[in-house]
Amino acid sequence: MAVRVRFVIGLGLVAVGAALFAIGFRASLGLVYRVLYDADNVVDAIANLPPWLRLLVPVAAAAAAGTIARLRKRPSQNVSNVMEAIALGKVQLSLRTTTSRVASSWAAIAGGMSIGREGPLIEFGGALGARVGTLLSMSLNRTRVLVAAGTAAGFAAAYNTPFAAVLFVVETIAGVTAPVLLLPAMGAAFVATAMTRAIVGAGPIYGQREFGLGSYLEFFSFAVLGVAAALAAAGFKQVLRAAENWFDSHPVPQPFRAMIGGLLVGAIAIWLPAVAGNGYEPLNEMLDRPATMSAVAVLLVAKVIATSGSVASGVPGGIFTPMLLMGAALGTGLSHLLHMTTAVEPSAGSLALVGMAATTAASIHAPLTAAVMIFELSGDYPIVLPLLLATIVSTAVSRGLGSESVYETELRKRGLGWDITLEGRQVRSKGGGAARGPGRSGPGTRHQQ
Repeated sequence: MAVRVRFVIGLGLVAVGAALFAIGFRASLGLVYRVLYDADNVVDAIANLPPWLRLLVPVAAAAAAGTIARLRKRPSQNVSNVMEAIALGKVQLSLRTTTSRVASSWAAIAGGMSIGREGPLIEFGGALGARVGTLLSMSLNRTRVLVAAGTAAGFAAAYNTPFAAVLFVVETIAGVTAPVLLLPAMGAAFVATAMTRAIVGAGPIYGQREFGLGSYLEFFSFAVLGVAAALAAAGFKQVLRAAENWFDSHPVPQPFRAMIGGLLVGAIAIWLPAVAGNGYEPLNEMLDRPATMSAVAVLLVAKVIATSGSVASGVPGGIFTPMLLMGAALGTGLSHLLHMTTAVEPSAGSLALVGMAATTAASIHAPLTAAVMIFELSGDYPIVLPLLLATIVSTAVSRGLGSESVYETELRKRGLGWDITLEGRQVRSKGGGAARGPGRSGPGTRHQQ
């Protein structure tokens, strides 16, 4: 009983700690924007600056972020370390190292670097879970659970999407669900529900509908969007890989490496301030007032370049929100294209929302997480079927193209392979050995309390 009580206490500490940290992280950034820039957000802050400062502020922020990174004595860690901690039971997450990465990321975000906030919040939640597990003398397996819980808490605090946070841990971090099972199941559920709604009547049983299909032919446009999202996500990964290869072939120490990324963001921000930050502000504006096709095309390309340069320069941060912005731009652009070339006139807002999910699903190969996340963010039940269809298509096309998840790429760089099948998850090490995930014979299964 004492062990269970300690575990429940630990779980509470992790959840509360992750939430308070996320609240403080956001509040401190907001304070900086108000005090230093007299603005409510990073885009307005950069936009209010004269052109020369739009160039220099991201460079200065990157210099601070790079300096903090250079001062770190321990090897860097990221979301892939959290995945390894849960998968292999190698819970070696350092809260001190994570705090250093968070400080580096905070400095970069405050200055307008094109990275997301979710990365630091997810990493901190996982590291906090590991630390609490150690302090309370939890077993290896219970500590792994606390790491997973902290990761979910960090995600939920970042986006206010509790169901998507749980699915993110189950589908992506822990790798409990196999794509070979999930995609067919989602596809069958989509077909069955679409037929039932067409013949029997539309749901839901409770609540009001805000978005509705004018015709079931519109599903074709969402399938096309899924394909486009997969291609866009693959293109982003290629640009990111090219940027990383460039930095690797031109070895520059920190903080100068980060300053190059800041210079790239600043150069774009001179004429397009909306590229600054994680993309939250222009995303909201796009959903409220759809932009022109040329505007979204320029923003899409600029965001890909700015985010790739920021991440490749070694500045710690997430790509979730930048990917959401890219997906919204893609969906808005497709709505303009369909309007000009066909008789189908889907809502630009609905295509933007579905594009957000489809691009995210193609990037992290987590279709259910992406679909539920956008459903939670929009609160619009009738958009569920388009979300399912687009995320199924985008993930299937992405996998068919041989494009791996961004997290699989991180693991591969560290010499680990990530393979999820119906027989269970296997994580392959550099030596070629494989370890099965929780619930199978593998690390930590004999240490349960």
